[in-house]
Amino acid sequence: MKILCFGDSNTYGYDPRSFLDDRYPADVRWTDALARDTGWTVLNMGQNGREIPCQPAEVTRITELLSREAPDILVVMLGSNDLLCHPDFGAEQTAERMEAFLRALPSVRILLVSPPPMQRGAWVCEERLLTESARLAAQYATLARKLGMFFADAGQWSVELTYDGVHFSEAGHRAFAAGLFRTLTL
Repeated sequence: MKILCFGDSNTYGYDPRSFLDDRYPADVRWTDALARDTGWTVLNMGQNGREIPCQPAEVTRITELLSREAPDILVVMLGSNDLLCHPDFGAEQTAERMEAFLRALPSVRILLVSPPPMQRGAWVCEERLLTESARLAAQYATLARKLGMFFADAGQWSVELTYDGVHFSEAGHRAFAAGLFRTLTL
């Protein structure tokens, strides 16, 4: 099976202990762990700071990538940066942006993953972020039903976050890989 994982820094494998946007080692990152443990081809298309694409050029790039790579399934986990970077965004606005993005993609099997809710930490001190990130799963679940695609709530996978309240710890990467594996093999 070939899986293309399109996400933000938690897909990229960002190590928040670093100062230079370093990544966790390959043996820690959930994408690499999933590939190692299953033998699947897992393409990591994570990017630090990525928000849900909303510009035509961004959508064109992912469409070309899908055409070139032809994955069996596209795993999309985005939304945290949208909430972090747009003080006027709530779960509804983030889901609306996600819907526009997903509708613009070519026909492909998609697993929409809601990121684990943020926790209080160095990056998360607003109550709005805690509330809206916790509400995102319900919005994404509704969206997935509406669009006829698969959905998973990573908030149900006991993904440990680091001191910043946003990024996965090493244990969080292991828990995420395990949760995604269970979801993909149901």
